[in-house]
Amino acid sequence: MNVKKTFVIILLFLLLFSTVTFVSADDDRSYLIDQAIIDLTVENNGLLHVEEQYDYSFDGAFNGVYRDIPLKSGESIDNIEIYTDGAYAEYEVSDDDGYKHLKIYLYSDEAHTKGIKDCDVTVTIMYDMKGVVTLFNDVGGLQYKLWGEEWDVPVNNLQSTIHLPGDSGNEYYLNPQDYNDTSSLKGDTITTESSYIPKGEYYEVLVLMPVDDFTNAPNAKHVNQDGRDMIMKNLEDSINGRNFWNNTYLVLGLLSILSPIGAIYTYLRYGREPKVNYEGIYERDLPTNDPPEVVNAFIENKMSIGKPNMKGFEASIMNLIEKKALKLNVQEDIDTETKDLILTFNSNEGLSESEKIIFDTLQHFATNNILNLSTLNGQLSSEINGKWFMEKVGDWEDSVENQMDVSRYFEDKGTTIINIIGALGIIFGIAITVLGFITELRNGFYCMIAGVILAIFSVALMMTPADIFGRWTEEGRVYYLKWENLKKFLKDNSLIKEHPPESIVVWKKYLIYGAALGVADKVYESMKLQVPNISDYDDDIFMYHYYGGYGMMNTAFATGASSANPSDSGGFGSGGGGSGGGGGGAF
Repeated sequence: MNVKKTFVIILLFLLLFSTVTFVSADDDRSYLIDQAIIDLTVENNGLLHVEEQYDYSFDGAFNGVYRDIPLKSGESIDNIEIYTDGAYAEYEVSDDDGYKHLKIYLYSDEAHTKGIKDCDVTVTIMYDMKGVVTLFNDVGGLQYKLWGEEWDVPVNNLQSTIHLPGDSGNEYYLNPQDYNDTSSLKGDTITTESSYIPKGEYYEVLVLMPVDDFTNAPNAKHVNQDGRDMIMKNLEDSINGRNFWNNTYLVLGLLSILSPIGAIYTYLRYGREPKVNYEGIYERDLPTNDPPEVVNAFIENKMSIGKPNMKGFEASIMNLIEKKALKLNVQEDIDTETKDLILTFNSNEGLSESEKIIFDTLQHFATNNILNLSTLNGQLSSEINGKWFMEKVGDWEDSVENQMDVSRYFEDKGTTIINIIGALGIIFGIAITVLGFITELRNGFYCMIAGVILAIFSVALMMTPADIFGRWTEEGRVYYLKWENLKKFLKDNSLIKEHPPESIVVWKKYLIYGAALGVADKVYESMKLQVPNISDYDDDIFMYHYYGGYGMMNTAFATGASSANPSDSGGFGSGGGGSGGGGGGAF
């Protein structure tokens, strides 16, 4: 068993058999949120003003608190203000993977040299949100989480006030109703109070307002469709679904052991690699004559061996440039002082089926047989173009797979079995976790822990590389090791320095296959060090790399994928689908 496999297997089983003691490990400090007061104001221009007040009670020494606010596509936060009572403070604001992250440092002295300890602190956060209020043709809507499921601790009391732009025709719904102690709507003001919301749960309000209460509303999201019936159906489905799970009781705890048993058997039966007669440390030359997209599918996509990814797509473009099927030029815009990459399409004769798909796909977006790569991202921002492009990418992936004999190199039976075990484990783990939340029996906590561990273990199973539970054939193992050793060679500048290529032609091959293996940047860095006067080489391959062809295609690919799967308002009203929410904690 190689080191990688040993590490992954040990990690999986350490995760599985982690004890409850670890989950509930003692700490010499703790904190509570005694009360949260949320005040929302919906302006008639669609802006949502938010004021949050959190009353913290700290036992032990702390450095501060943080607040993570998730932002959906099209939403933004401005005008953040933070105030504290009971401690001195300074704060940082950052954007992190779809969240607005607020980190608030708390001090017991005015000089900001000492942290806080054993005290009560009130933190007030104020900000404006755009793109949260949604205006349909027949109704205005606000779906907002007053409390998010990502908080580290529960809240002992939650009070909220929502101010609306009009004082008639308003409706509101609270979900889940379990946490609603009192609530009322008087004119243009909604008030709610909840005595306790546990950690890991959300509590949201859905407000329907007359469209006429809004004027122009540039800060709202506008959806050109009727929304009331859709919203009410989603809300009803959410409530019915929760009631169904609240009334479901299944004894599933013991089933959690089937997943690790199945994983152990699968590895022993299908995952152990064959011994091969190859002990190479690195490869300097291309191990085979396979095109770069095939190498990419075998070597780079660890999660699905035999399926190429975007790195293979880009490597194939570079290979088409090298084959002269495409001609690359750099065009300078004097006004903007920018340089664009211009592709000219020659001929697709003699190309493989997968290469023809790439050629024809890019040519589809060309004008007079010329494509400015800088404009491709804009063209793919439309849903029609995005869907067409992604369909062609799918055709290309299928074409690459069809020209490969994957079974000759890799046996994926074990991987298939593990994916089934993982998928079933996730389903069962979620069911067991839900059971632990809703049951009043004494074993509910242990059932919940079993479900969480099973779900995490199952996700980890499905995220393992395909060759952990699947295995290479003897021929495939040698193939894999040789290409991995070439990748090692391309990544290590010291190795290239000892054994530099004899010609620019080889450097170009290194760049193309480096792109397929995900190390093109390393190759280019080595080339700059090893090749004198690299700027004198006016070659299409080098220009594609130097002027950011990778970045342009990556951006275009991401835009196409996003446009092909637009996030619309079809889920408005569904439970847990509201804006805001998120969570926070202390550090």
